[in-house]
Amino acid sequence: MKCAWEAFLMLLPQRMRQEVDKLGRTALEEIRLRAGKPVELILGGRSMVIAHIAEQEDLKFVVNVASRYSPWAASTIARGYLTAKGGHRIGLCGECVVQNGEVTGIRSVQSLCIRVARAFEGIGKFAPTVGSLLILGPPGCGKTTLLRDLIRYRSEAGQAVSVVDERGELFPIGANFPCGLRTDILTGCSKGQGIDMAVKTMRPQCVAVDEITSQEDAEALLNAGWCGVELLATAHAKDHHDLYRRSIYLPLVKSGLFEQILVLRQDRSWRLERIGPCQ
Repeated sequence: MKCAWEAFLMLLPQRMRQEVDKLGRTALEEIRLRAGKPVELILGGRSMVIAHIAEQEDLKFVVNVASRYSPWAASTIARGYLTAKGGHRIGLCGECVVQNGEVTGIRSVQSLCIRVARAFEGIGKFAPTVGSLLILGPPGCGKTTLLRDLIRYRSEAGQAVSVVDERGELFPIGANFPCGLRTDILTGCSKGQGIDMAVKTMRPQCVAVDEITSQEDAEALLNAGWCGVELLATAHAKDHHDLYRRSIYLPLVKSGLFEQILVLRQDRSWRLERIGPCQ
């Protein structure tokens, strides 16, 4: 298991670091800071409250430290998150700033959820090593962590894998997450643009992306798939029935490019399903 743990600790106010380090170095999944309330740790799926009350200045500190490292800071805050050094993602809640009906930022941040990015070698060994695969599951069930190891696994098995890592979360600079000898990583651009660039310039056998969230993402994957490239991707959905009900994902289901989906659950169990084109 690898983790940019020191980078994570530097996100936290000094007064919290020692206790969080002692309790969570090997097992912390996320930490939640809510203004005026005790700090909550999620360890192995279980909640633990520690004897620190999060203050407004603590939340400002985290946001200020994280935003220095992220070229996507302004645009991603408007979408409710930041990606910090080491690939750690920070979700934000507070008062939204709205202009012309669009959220342009969040001010007076009241809550933060900081998710620890970790790489676990070997957890993807049960998944298919050939063919296109879509990983489904609710937030926090391990989709990104599994995708990270599947990329490494396929790369080491001989595939040229192009990763479009939009926010620098899959393989963040400085984290030294193992990605495999034949992996090429493109960051700092949208998934749609990155997939198109990778297919045209890198001659990949497989293209991997985390979190399909827009029609542009789905269309770019379809274009890559019809060029003969295998696909690895994740999406928020409970199962394949959810895919049929989501307009963003429906073109992917209808295409038949993804013959298999891997469904993850919150309890870390999983099942592999074969699906055909949706009629």
